Amino acid sequence: MELNLMILDGSTFSENLLYCFKRKCSSSGVKVSTESKNAYDEVKKDKSYRYIIYHIKDEKIIDVEMKGDRGATYDDFLKTLDNYKTECRYCVFDFPVDVEVQGSEDKPPMTVDRLVLLTWCPESSTVKQKMLYSSSCDAIKKALVGIYKCVQACDFEEASKEVILESLKKGGK
Repeated sequence: MELNLMILDGSTFSENLLYCFKRKCSSSGVKVSTESKNAYDEVKKDKSYRYIIYHIKDEKIIDVEMKGDRGATYDDFLKTLDNYKTECRYCVFDFPVDVEVQGSEDKPPMTVDRLVLLTWCPESSTVKQKMLYSSSCDAIKKALVGIYKCVQACDFEEASKEVILESLKKGGK
């Protein structure tokens, strides 16, 4: 049985709720710390780290939890992410991708780094935490200018290297 409450304009409550989620009306008010932005710049511009894991501190601010060495691989990152089987996190990974050189069939592919924002919300995390992270995602997306692709994952299959590579082949955002 579906609950459909009528709103004054004739639409149903579920239609309005869906509209708010699509438009990101339900903002949590969580802010992104200066340290988070600076750490992102260290990955993007300085290439100092391979990845960053962010957490929401005291339900108020998105802050850096850890940084991964520049020599770390995606498999190393996934091993670290394994520590968060019951907790949501935002992660930025500077993902190396081979791209074809335009206009030249005889040249080997060129490796470029693509910044991927992974929203990690495992099934075993609390509903409250999932709601907080999903309603705060817009804030981190706006603060971290230059993200090539945003990916949501609730298990390691969705966060696998193959899924990320396939997502990157489809293009930005």
